[in-house]
Amino acid sequence: MADEPKKPDEPEGRAPAQPEGEPASLPETREGAEGKEAAPEIPTVLPLLPVRDIVIFPYMTLPLFVGREGSIAAVEEALARDRHIFLATQKDPSVEEPKVEDLYRTGTVAMIMRMLKLPDGRLKILIQGVVKGRILEFMESRPAVRVRI
Repeated sequence: MADEPKKPDEPEGRAPAQPEGEPASLPETREGAEGKEAAPEIPTVLPLLPVRDIVIFPYMTLPLFVGREGSIAAVEEALARDRHIFLATQKDPSVEEPKVEDLYRTGTVAMIMRMLKLPDGRLKILIQGVVKGRILEFMESRPAVRVRI
């Protein structure tokens, strides 16, 4: 059966359809009641990490260097909770302490995969975008800013 030629109506890259009466052998996934893969639980209030010169999209994985006091506090808060953080791009990358009007409202919820403290006090984090989000409300708190998405 393994050496059967591929039928012309089957799309390339897909496994052929299972014959009737034979169970499909699928990899195990976490499934909800509807049979679809369960989406990760994302809180509605997250610490905010303003980023310069880059737009992060869902499923992107990249390292970031974090050095501002408020940004370090946001990373530490995210690590103490569930590792989720909201990334919003600054409109002007030269602004050192961005305010509400200096940030785009649309951004990305990301998961902090790894964190490394550098000798100069900065952090190097590896993040992965999870889902696109929009800031509904800024919740000022020191030292990290939180947003409601």
